[in-house]
Order: sequence, then structure tokens, then C-alpha cells
Amino acid sequence: MPTATKFSVSRYAPQKGPIARLTARDSVVRRLDWPILLSALALSLIGALLVWSATRNRDTLNQGDPEYFLYRHLLNTGIGLVLMAGTVWLGHRTLRGAVPVLYGLSLLLVTAVLTPLGATINGAHAWIVIGGGFSLQPSEFVKVTIILVMAMLLAARVDAGDLVHPEHRTVVKALCLAAAPMGIVMLMPDLGSVMVMVVIVLGVLLASGASNRWVLGLLGSGIGGAILVWQLGVLDEYQINRFAAFANPDLDPSGAGYNTNQARIAIGGGGLLGSGLFKGPQTTGQFVPEQQTDFVFTVAGEELGFVGGLAILGLLAVVLWRACVIARETTELYGTIVAAGIIAWFAFQAFENIGMNLGIMPVAGLPLPFVSYGGSSMFAVWVAVGLLQSIRVQRPISA
Repeated sequence: MPTATKFSVSRYAPQKGPIARLTARDSVVRRLDWPILLSALALSLIGALLVWSATRNRDTLNQGDPEYFLYRHLLNTGIGLVLMAGTVWLGHRTLRGAVPVLYGLSLLLVTAVLTPLGATINGAHAWIVIGGGFSLQPSEFVKVTIILVMAMLLAARVDAGDLVHPEHRTVVKALCLAAAPMGIVMLMPDLGSVMVMVVIVLGVLLASGASNRWVLGLLGSGIGGAILVWQLGVLDEYQINRFAAFANPDLDPSGAGYNTNQARIAIGGGGLLGSGLFKGPQTTGQFVPEQQTDFVFTVAGEELGFVGGLAILGLLAVVLWRACVIARETTELYGTIVAAGIIAWFAFQAFENIGMNLGIMPVAGLPLPFVSYGGSSMFAVWVAVGLLQSIRVQRPISA
């Protein structure tokens, strides 16, 4: 477990302004973690090709323009890069002071979804339609703010050298702050996002040095809460059917189990090298629903084969590996907690998305980080990359 000495901030030079004020010798560009940046960018560009392949023949989606989703995915990636650069420029320490404002804004946005401003897309009332073909999914940004607000509380007195581990009352406050937006997201209902948030909370608690009793208690509460939610009928019928189809794929092959069955056929038909980009029978025939978002990995499996799917897994592994290095090298607990929360987020969401494509996990409506089409998801994951880069850039020279 981390100690107060290890996470002391005394080794850091005071930096109250933007991180761009680093000296030329110690420039931001030189201190960036390029493996993360290049791997994430490669995933986004591969995703653009996969999204293009999945949507170019779907006139009901692309408004008659085969390249409609390609350009929008590239635009989302470009905006994501700008958000990452802005996050690095401001620095995670500057954002630490703005966490209460960011948390309040996140609560406001997720609450707005439950008002007439909210819209239902793919069965989940989790969106705010902005207009001009654009929509916002606030739950994606809640993942970021949960990490930041919990890290701010759990690291405050440890980074200051007053304590070795977070106090129990501090852990309670952090859990309460995380539970508020999670409860609202559950009411939408957006079960997939809540699952990710629970994993994020677990990762944050483990990294903070909090007592293992909190982690075990949270796991027990999560299991009990899942049973209670099921018994009270909080879940919509389509969500219950998804879990039933996962438990028994032959239960409703033309209904709740259709997506998973078609996904497995597409991936299984790809073989070692795939059928070639734009040449997948399942993809061209439009047999896999939501193939540009939740089931984008089926395009890779069918058209790029096992090798293409393995390349995507390899790039995701590089992102997670370098994030672990950043978490280990920082000497402030706040940075370690933020990095750990992002690692838990990316790892679980990627596992769940690819798992549901392979039929080994229930369908939960989660995008594949960097690869799936979706502006809100793309913006959130690139902000997270910006936070990781900021932690690395601001680490002591001797680290």
C-alpha cells in the first residue's frame, strides 16, 4: 500500500498555472507518453475504417451519404485530440481545483436527461439531443468526474503528509459523491454505464490505500443491490431479455439473442486473415445491428480476421500498460488514483464490449473505447488520455 512518504508532494515545484509554462528543456512534447498517444490514435483511425465499412451501405442511417459516419468519426476524433491537448495544457492539478464545479455540472446534465430534454435511443433514455444531428450522453462524462471527485477527497490529507491512508469518513464521503450520479444513471436506465462506474469506484478505492474491508463491503453491496434491482423490476424488459439470452443463447435466437448470434457468426467467419475490408458478408448484408457502435468489433473480426482483432487488443494493451507505468511512476497519490480509475474504466469497458461480441458477456450497450462511433464516448476517453498525459508531464524529473 502507498505510504505518506511515497506520495509526498514536496518533490514537486509549485505549479499553479497551465502546464504549458514548463521550460523548453523540459517541454511538454518531450515528456508526453507517446506510446499511449499513438496507440489511442491508431485505435481511433482503425475505428473510422470499421465504422465506415459498417455504415456505408446503410442508407437508413447514413442519410444517403456512404461516407457520412466516416467523416463524423474523424471529426469526433479531432475534437477528442483538442480536448486532450486542453486537458494537458491546464494540467490535472489545475483541474483538481475545479472538480466541485465539474461534478456539479455532471449532476446537472445527467438530471436533465430525466426531464423533457432527454431522449431515448436504442432503448436507453440516456441522451440529450442538441440538434443538427448531434446528441450528448452525459453518463460518459460522469465516469471522468467520479474519478476526479473521489481522487480529490481520498488523496487530500495523504498527499499533504497528514495521513498514511484515507480516513473511513473520507471514504464514506467519496462513496456518497459517486453514488449520487450513479443512482441517476440507473434511473435512465443505463445499466452498462453503471457497471463501468462500479468498477471505477473499486479501482479508485484499491489505489487509494483504503481498507480492504471497504472493497469487500462494496462488492457485497453490489451483489445485493443487483439482486434487489432485479426483484424490484427496475430494469426494463429488453435488459432482462439480454441477460436471459446470455444465460441461454438458444432461448430467443430471433429476438433478444439475435445480436449476439449474428456477432458470433460474423467473427467466426473471418478466420485468420478475414474476408477483406468492405467485403464481409455479415457486414455487407447488414445482419449485425448497431455494428458501428456496440458491435464494431464484429467488423474487425469478419473483415480483418483474427490478426486484425489481435491488433486491436494489442493496441488496447499498450494503452493500459503505459497507464499502469504512469500510475506507478507518479509520486502523488492523487495522480495514482486518477490513473488507476482510468485503467479500471478502459480495461473493464473493453473487456465487456469485446466479450459481448464474442458471446462470453451479456449485451450491455457499451462502446469499445476509441473504436466505436459516438461523440460523447470519444470525447470522454480522450479527456482521460489527457489526464494520464498530464500526470506524466508533471511528474518530478527524477521520477
